[in-house]
Amino acid sequence: MPSQAHRAWVRLPSGRRMDLNNPTFADIDDHDLALGLARTFRWGGHSRWPLPMSVAQHSLLVLQIRRNQSTLSPTAQLRELLHDAEEGLIGFDPISPLKPVLGAEFLALMDRMQKMVFARYGLAWWTAQDKARHKKADILAAASEAIHVAGWDAQEVQSVLGIEVAPLQNDPLQAVHGGTAWEPWPVDVCVERFLKELHSLLALRDQTAA
Repeated sequence: MPSQAHRAWVRLPSGRRMDLNNPTFADIDDHDLALGLARTFRWGGHSRWPLPMSVAQHSLLVLQIRRNQSTLSPTAQLRELLHDAEEGLIGFDPISPLKPVLGAEFLALMDRMQKMVFARYGLAWWTAQDKARHKKADILAAASEAIHVAGWDAQEVQSVLGIEVAPLQNDPLQAVHGGTAWEPWPVDVCVERFLKELHSLLALRDQTAA
């Protein structure tokens, strides 16, 4: 059918249909988002472990790094938790060298989706200062994941990824959740932990605003 040739929507697990060209608040369901992030993998899905690391676990890692660095408001914590939320909605986390190949339209789509997610959860966009602090934590997480999860060595992290910051040795999430340091979690565990954090932060923000 001609209409199918131009289809730009995806069916989410809840049954919702999300139009990638015109996403709306009604498209976003907490469980859809958590499940999408838990099923979307970092590092092209490659891992030195039996499982790859999900974007959900990465999001929790970046949040915990920022918490360990400074005291954050519930709103700031939500921004950290949801910083890659658009990747879960489309089920794709492209490795950095692929992004220029995908082109400006893809980057615009990702930006549009991310801003829609922030609006859905009542989050103002990053200030320049907050974005810079987040980016440092995100890069630190990437350097650490590269070594402990993806199997890169320290020289490759510097020469190939161009990351000069020293990777973490201790896994910040192990202190919170236990388990084996840097081991990627199963999908159901990721969903549970991401949703618990999301709902706790939303409730805390509402209490603070009351």
